[in-house]
Amino acid sequence: MNLFDLTGRVAVITGGNGGIGLGIAQALAGQGCSVSIWGRNADKNKAAAASMAGLSGKVDSRVCDVTDPASVNAAMKATLDTFGRVDGCFANAGIGGGGRRSFIERTEEEWSSMFATNLDGVFHAFQAAARHMVDRAGAGDPFGRLVATSSLASIFGTARNEHYAATKAAINALVRALGVELARHGVTANAILPGWIKSDMTAGIMSNEKFVANVMPRIPQRRFGDASDFGGIAVYLMSKASSYHTADTFVIDGGYTAF
Repeated sequence: MNLFDLTGRVAVITGGNGGIGLGIAQALAGQGCSVSIWGRNADKNKAAAASMAGLSGKVDSRVCDVTDPASVNAAMKATLDTFGRVDGCFANAGIGGGGRRSFIERTEEEWSSMFATNLDGVFHAFQAAARHMVDRAGAGDPFGRLVATSSLASIFGTARNEHYAATKAAINALVRALGVELARHGVTANAILPGWIKSDMTAGIMSNEKFVANVMPRIPQRRFGDASDFGGIAVYLMSKASSYHTADTFVIDGGYTAF
């Protein structure tokens, strides 16, 4: 039996219409997994789904605001109506540092917005998926995978992006707690911590002369990871091979978070 054959499995990917999320979606669909892309932008969602039309897994998309529990619950219901089950939830939606001001200069609104987008989004998506997975386990089908995209900032910190690092560290803590709580239901929880990534969101970064001069020399082999690099670990985490791998973090591509 091929442990990495995901035929018949179904995964939800929040923010799966670009960057890491798209790379994960493509890798899963390539292994026969059906994928539902959830994101705020309907056009980007549809374009991402269309780009995977030739892969073996079925791919669709839903407009969803992951910070809104009602929107998440509606998207989950629609996904279950279409596919009948959800085996994995890859919580990838979120926002980055949001500027270069120091901690003492931040406003309460900036702090609240960062937490809502990065942490609340993971909470609502994971909760909706976990409820379904636990119910299914009670019916004799114990299988579920929760995977959050975190950040190296949660380990190394940042320069002048403290609120971003705090949200990502909180995600890692949530993953560790869920790994303990959900293990008896056959549900695992893990996090992927990417380094620098080539994507539509980082396309302009190399035009920043200070970045090229000060940061690139400190990145191992001066390499940017590609979004597809994260697909392999996503396929592994979704497979039976990772049944006992839970409450862990996977650091990919190294890199640095502080300028």
